[in-house]
Amino acid sequence: DSGGKTTNHGGEGTERRWQGSEGEGGDSRRRRGEARRVCVCHRMSAIFDGYEREYCDLSTQLGRKINQLGALAGDSRNQKARDITNDLSEADALIRRMDLEARSLPPDKKNPLLSKLREYKADLSKLKSDAKKSTSTNPDLSNRAELGLVGDSWSASSAAQRERLLQTTDRINRTGDNIRQSKQTLLETEELGVNILQDLHRQRETITHARDTLHGVDDNILKSRKILSVMARRIMQNKAIMFGIIAMLVGSIGLVVYFKFIK
Repeated sequence: DSGGKTTNHGGEGTERRWQGSEGEGGDSRRRRGEARRVCVCHRMSAIFDGYEREYCDLSTQLGRKINQLGALAGDSRNQKARDITNDLSEADALIRRMDLEARSLPPDKKNPLLSKLREYKADLSKLKSDAKKSTSTNPDLSNRAELGLVGDSWSASSAAQRERLLQTTDRINRTGDNIRQSKQTLLETEELGVNILQDLHRQRETITHARDTLHGVDDNILKSRKILSVMARRIMQNKAIMFGIIAMLVGSIGLVVYFKFIK
């Protein structure tokens, strides 16, 4: 009995130690999981910070380029406008990346980043609006620069370029006139087609009415034919009756004459 009790006590101790080690192992795994989540969150936040720095630098450059755009003309203005468009596209892509990174974080870290992101989106919208205003400002100056009427552009090559542009404008105007004439012809053709369809519809109604009238005439002819057939039969009957009466009268007269004068 004492040996059995010793064995039981030893088993219970071993089981308690195993459960204790299992609990310690579970706590260790939980701590490691939490540490990994913290590391992942820190890594994602670091990625967001990198995108944020890139956007801030790009926003500053965009502000300078947009301010410089008003003082430019000709090819340099067009090149600067293309650079601004490309930078705006890149800034938009950075905003989308920051949005994805912020939404993948826990709520306690996500909400401040989303608030900051809304400010960046408003800043980007303002930059787009300023860029649009700058690119559409002073179109006469831009057109004059393209025609070589600004600065030192009074040269033979500029004159040739202006001549080519004038010829191109003349061709465009003629093409526009041809397009307007074609459009007018198309409208007239469409109106003529509508009139033809209306005439065909009226003719169809007339033909349908005439067909209905013919059906009515056919019915009347059939009725008249039946009436004429009845009348013909009655005439033949009347003739037969009349001939019978005449025959009877002739016979009666003959009999009277025979009995009165012959006998």
